[in-house]
Amino acid sequence: MNDNKTDTLHPSPALLAKLGSILIHAEEMLSAKGHHFDAATLFGLLNDSDVQEWLSKMDKLALLPKKR
Repeated sequence: MNDNKTDTLHPSPALLAKLGSILIHAEEMLSAKGHHFDAATLFGLLNDSDVQEWLSKMDKLALLPKKR
């Protein structure tokens, strides 16, 4: 059985790669070596439909901090 919670808590390899890329680009952007390409890539990844759908599901499970 593959329910919504299982899918949310076990993202696809493609989504995991996107989430990992967000973390790496955020780290790079905050470092002394940060580049404007990191910010542009972050915006693109954060607006990705797969990422947005996963964030919505995680929010419904109360597993993410609330935005200010």
